[in-house]
Amino acid sequence: MEYSPVCHSFWSSPVKKKLLLLSIMFLIWVYMLYSCVGYCSTMPSLVVDSYRGKESASLGKRGTESGGLVSRLLAKPQPWEDIESDYEEPSIRTASRDLLDTDRTEDWDEPRILGGLGARGAAEPSAMSSFSSGAGSKKLPQAIIIGVKKGGTRALLEFLRVHPDIRAVGAEPHFFDRNYENGLEWYRELMPKTLEGQITMEKTPSYFVTREAPARISAMSRDTKLIVVVRDPVTRAISDYTQTLSKKPDIPSFESLTFKNRTTGLIDTSWSAVQIGIYAKHLDNWLQHFPMEQLLFVSGERLISDPAGELGRVQDFLGLKRIITDKHFYFNQTKGFPCLKKAEGSSKPHCLGKTKGRTHPNIDPEVVQRLRDFYRPFNLKFYQMTGQNFGWD
Repeated sequence: MEYSPVCHSFWSSPVKKKLLLLSIMFLIWVYMLYSCVGYCSTMPSLVVDSYRGKESASLGKRGTESGGLVSRLLAKPQPWEDIESDYEEPSIRTASRDLLDTDRTEDWDEPRILGGLGARGAAEPSAMSSFSSGAGSKKLPQAIIIGVKKGGTRALLEFLRVHPDIRAVGAEPHFFDRNYENGLEWYRELMPKTLEGQITMEKTPSYFVTREAPARISAMSRDTKLIVVVRDPVTRAISDYTQTLSKKPDIPSFESLTFKNRTTGLIDTSWSAVQIGIYAKHLDNWLQHFPMEQLLFVSGERLISDPAGELGRVQDFLGLKRIITDKHFYFNQTKGFPCLKKAEGSSKPHCLGKTKGRTHPNIDPEVVQRLRDFYRPFNLKFYQMTGQNFGWD
């Protein structure tokens, strides 16, 4: 081969040698970077799977120790499902009343995309991305819906979850009444992750009638905001009974459970369906630990007739912008309840399900009147305490 002076000159130049070497190194670096990006793109799912595996193992251990309750509570809520059980204060529970503690579900018609991660739902890609990337953190709730059963707590919670600044647990934790011995860290782990400025919420209606709950919540945080959905106590009691009757058709009649003695007309206040509606008594217990300005009382009746109005009050109470308005609701004449036109991320309406709006059994008008007379002084006291006339009398 003929020797070329030009080629020799090119390769003998130190500067050009360095340039060639740098070019080769740059190409190698680009190739390595490209390979790394392709590999790293699979990491989030691996991290999540690993996290879930560890979490499942941990839950399995806890479930063995506590009868599987923790794993059930931490499981992803089923579509529009509420794990709300009948309840009584321990001091008034009796064997004859235990047969009424049966119903555990309240559901909604359409499949829920509002999952445990809040209004955007666990199935939403952005929410899952935030979870896998570690965005946000689990916090103890700043607001709790504490009552009352059959007042409209599930409807209120689902309406509130439309708000982008609210993240709520789907299932009821029952921490301050049944699971307090598990500790605050256990409770915190049940909460969804939230970003700065978002509010963590949960709802467990039995808290309102649990004697120990106010002190326990106050010990967690004296700044916790408390929401109570109340309803005409007579209607509430009949609704409570109707719910149980749908599960246990052989229970005694409403009339026989209402009275200790039908002849004398003495009301049996040990029956939870009656006892829950003595709102003034329960509220007095809460006021021993929280000032009135930290409690908001939502009318169950107005939640049906004017959901946007009641939601406006709740959003103001929580210090949030009024995002949930009339445009989010329509009234379903068949069901007799307001429905969400659509939840975020869905184009379908969401209505109260078949367990809502059950037809009440025919109750002797005399019994209804006796109950109204019984509740009247308690209702008046409740109006005075809250500064609100709910119009039940």
